[in-house]
Amino acid sequence: MLKSMTGYGRAEASDHGYRILVEIKAVNHRYAEVMVRMPRDYLMFEDGIKKAVSERVSRGRLDCYITIEMTEQQGRTVTLDEELAVKIKSAADALAERLGMVERLALSDLLRQPDVMSVTQEESDPELLGRLLLQLTGAAADDLVRMRQAEGARLAVDVKERIDKLRIVTESVSARSPLLVSEYRERLEKRLREALAGQSFVVDEARLLTEVAVLADRASIVEELVRLNSHCAQFDELLLTTEPVGRKLDFLVQEMNREVNTIGSKANDLQIAQHVVEMKALLEQVREQIQNVE
Repeated sequence: MLKSMTGYGRAEASDHGYRILVEIKAVNHRYAEVMVRMPRDYLMFEDGIKKAVSERVSRGRLDCYITIEMTEQQGRTVTLDEELAVKIKSAADALAERLGMVERLALSDLLRQPDVMSVTQEESDPELLGRLLLQLTGAAADDLVRMRQAEGARLAVDVKERIDKLRIVTESVSARSPLLVSEYRERLEKRLREALAGQSFVVDEARLLTEVAVLADRASIVEELVRLNSHCAQFDELLLTTEPVGRKLDFLVQEMNREVNTIGSKANDLQIAQHVVEMKALLEQVREQIQNVE
């Protein structure tokens, strides 16, 4: 089954005091390239993220966007030193009374005093966070793969139709091929008759057969047609495999183009030339589609 190189995957979870979002966007690329964009405080997990993606995707440029946020209700601890607060309040009240001041220390002022209230950040468990992050990365990559498989299935149907059309045109060329030699013999005899018009004309059968044999050997496209049909069969087989086959399909289309070009140059026939134009157009359409295949 073909897989497209384009796609999108997403996974999100809130646990252990964190909200984590992993998004993966994939586009065409000749090789596999994984780029990770995440907060600097968590860069120690970058290699694990790349590995989790690479294990599932073998080709394409993959941009991984990691968002990590601490949830509001977790992660911080507020500590209040009530004993210190009482002492500060008592000392402030005593001073105000001694100085004859009516004002008393407000609660807001009291809480701003050093060491009365402190907020500390709870230390996160990096191993726990790392496991969650890699788990979500794998889930996002699996989501991406499912999307690529769905698109790949559509591509497979399209290119299979074009290869089937190519096979039909190839059959037309195969049917036309045996007629080339006999038609060449007729044209050769006609030219000889025209050249020797009004003269006693006797065809040198041996010489004529030699000329025809030379042409038959030079213009024979049997081998090219056999190889082209073989390539079409290989193409069908690759469409059914579960392995990444983008590069193999690309190489196969190049080989098919080479056979079609050779057929066009050797046949020297108008009908076959028209078929060759159609075959090249079909192969170009296939080539454009498989540029999107993993």
